[in-house]
Parts: sequence; C-alpha cells; structure tokens
Amino acid sequence: MGTTYTIAIYEFKKMKISEWITTPKGRLRSIAGIEGLSYLIILGVTMPLKYWLDIPGPNKVIGMLHGVFFVFYILAVWQSSRISGWSASKLFIALLVSVIPFGTFWADYKWFSKEKR
Repeated sequence: MGTTYTIAIYEFKKMKISEWITTPKGRLRSIAGIEGLSYLIILGVTMPLKYWLDIPGPNKVIGMLHGVFFVFYILAVWQSSRISGWSASKLFIALLVSVIPFGTFWADYKWFSKEKR
C-alpha cells in the first residue's frame, strides 16, 4: 500500500510546476491532495483538540479552509469529468472519495494520475 502512494507522488513530481494549475489534470491532482490533507488534519489534529482538550479555534480555521478546498475539489472533478468523458459511476465515486479518509489519495493514484489531459 505504501508503494501505491509513493508511485502517485512520483508521478506528481514529474509534472511541471506550471501544469499543477494551468491544466485540468494538474488542478484536479493539486486540489485533491490539498483537500485530502486538510481532511486528515481535521480528523487527526483539530477534532481531538476540540473535543478532548476543549480548544475549538483550530477546528474553525482549518474547517473553513477545508470547506473551500472541498468546493474547489468538486468543481475540479466536474471539470475533469466533462473534459475526459467519465462515466456517471466514475464521477460519483470521484465525488464520494472526498468524504472518505485517504480517499482522494487513492483516487489520485487510481485515476487522476492516469488522465491524459
């Protein structure tokens, strides 16, 4: 399983920095990574701070950022699905993985890194 994510990260590193934002594939992969990371930070850091230590501040800030990244992820998935002609089931799964921890990283490895555009 660790090899899977290593390969996806290696493929991402092969992209030019300008492609991370200027191409639909680059935007989707960048936003998927940021959205997935923000979700893990919420689950692993800010939620325990909020509920175990009664420190709600970080959860508000990271939660708001995650909400913005989540909306950008939805838009990027929608754009990529229209450009690449994804089936309805692939679109649904790409949207569904955003609410599963590590889901966007799995989708990046399985689908997003292999997209042509």
